Amino acid sequence: MSPSLANTPLQTGHVGLNVNDLGTSLPFYSRVLGFETIAEGKDEAQRWAFLGRDGRLVLTLWQQSSAAFATGTAGLHHLSFQVESIDDVKTAEAVLRELGVDVIHDGVVSHGEGAASGGIFFTDPDGIRLEIYAPTGAENAPAPTGATPTCGFF
Repeated sequence: MSPSLANTPLQTGHVGLNVNDLGTSLPFYSRVLGFETIAEGKDEAQRWAFLGRDGRLVLTLWQQSSAAFATGTAGLHHLSFQVESIDDVKTAEAVLRELGVDVIHDGVVSHGEGAASGGIFFTDPDGIRLEIYAPTGAENAPAPTGATPTCGFF
């Protein structure tokens, strides 16, 4: 039998994103998601930032792109962040609207017909698709894609 990690506890570590301009992306992620900068490389040839909360690394940004996020190629579909309540999602929506970010589906939506979970869908300054959601509280929110998972089609 070949080796496997099937019986080993496993969780997602940090997520790394390529960005076009750290000067734009760093304040966006700090403001929208409340991340603190844990470390930052300011050498123009290799700019990067480590973002997190309470000293725990969550997201890394690497300034090494020169084009918008490509939704039509294999790779990342979207990045999702869970919050505790639908009120937290609505707080994030208010911040996004204050920043002039285009919110997809025109606001908070359910993950599907009859689902209690739901959130808000939007893009970052480079077009990377993002979601902030709560596991409950969206029972009465619209389900824009019917029974199909909303997070899969935006």
